[in-house]
Amino acid sequence: MTTETTTAPRKTALNAAHRALGGKMVSFAGFDMPVEYSGIIPEHRAVRTAAGLFDVSHMGEIEIRGPQALALVQQATCNDAAKLALGQAHYSALLTDRGTFVDDLLVHKVSDTHYFLCVNASNREKDFEHIRRQNRFDAEAKNTSDDYTQLALQGPRAAAILQPLTPVDLSPLRNYRFTFGKACGVDCLLARTGYTGEDGFEVYFDPAESEKVWNALLEAGKKEGLVPCGLGARNTLRLEASMALYGHEIDDTTNLWEAGLDWICKLDKGEFTGRAALLAAQQRGLTRKLIGFEMRARGIARDAYPVFADGREVGRVTSGSPAPFLQKNIGLAYVPVEMSAVGTRLAIGIRGQPVAAEIVPTPFYKRPR
Repeated sequence: MTTETTTAPRKTALNAAHRALGGKMVSFAGFDMPVEYSGIIPEHRAVRTAAGLFDVSHMGEIEIRGPQALALVQQATCNDAAKLALGQAHYSALLTDRGTFVDDLLVHKVSDTHYFLCVNASNREKDFEHIRRQNRFDAEAKNTSDDYTQLALQGPRAAAILQPLTPVDLSPLRNYRFTFGKACGVDCLLARTGYTGEDGFEVYFDPAESEKVWNALLEAGKKEGLVPCGLGARNTLRLEASMALYGHEIDDTTNLWEAGLDWICKLDKGEFTGRAALLAAQQRGLTRKLIGFEMRARGIARDAYPVFADGREVGRVTSGSPAPFLQKNIGLAYVPVEMSAVGTRLAIGIRGQPVAAEIVPTPFYKRPR
């Protein structure tokens, strides 16, 4: 007779607060997380029209320090961190030797000798080990994921909500810039970044202060229409904005060119992990490409549904759902390059039946300027 053991999901410092608010909890990336509070659709629409507050403390943080911190970041990631100014962040990726994704991430330049990386929750330990194995430099990589609570305040009213709570002037803080200062009386890293397609801020601070900051933001945002949001709305928001999700659009079988993320790859910066494989793949040319589609008949494309063209299966949906703000049914999928042009007619296999769809430009949603 054998006894099976299961590991209980980890909890963020706000777990009790989520439950007190009636959050519907699910296990995600090994954490007990809220998938929704008032519902995915109202939460999604609040972020598009006012603001939403997300607990994303399950995300991972890796800090690289030392005289050769930049050299390690340059080796491990594909974007050119040498071009970052102090207080600037950029989107990048960790790659395998085959030029496929270990993970996507944000790289923040704190100083010439200190870089702050934010990685996906499911890859925290894997990413750290991947970076550590490449460290032949005078630099130290440290997994500091448990040292931070991370909140994402997202939406067109985000700055108006946050500004009265911090002495930091947020107006000069442009997109993908960050600074340090107090918010709600707590020392924070304040970054104008996010994963929703909206303006907003990601705020990192000591987990011991979690409920203080969470409650202060919710209270201050009431008059602006701020609502607490779960992972469900986070997913539909990023899909409307056509942002890749690890394990869906990108993984260790997918390269940068196929995913349409060539803009984060700087081949001319010098050697980095995966560079040779990406050069070879570039010379061979693409065989498939990530596209966006809208349903043209009634039906919702879900993740992993088959994609058909001319009666034969040509791919699988990587992400699919209704788009609550656009009020359309949308999705992303990989298809052969010769079938990837905007306007191409496809069909999605839904419960064994082909349902009409059409390739459309991405992103599906762009926020008003």
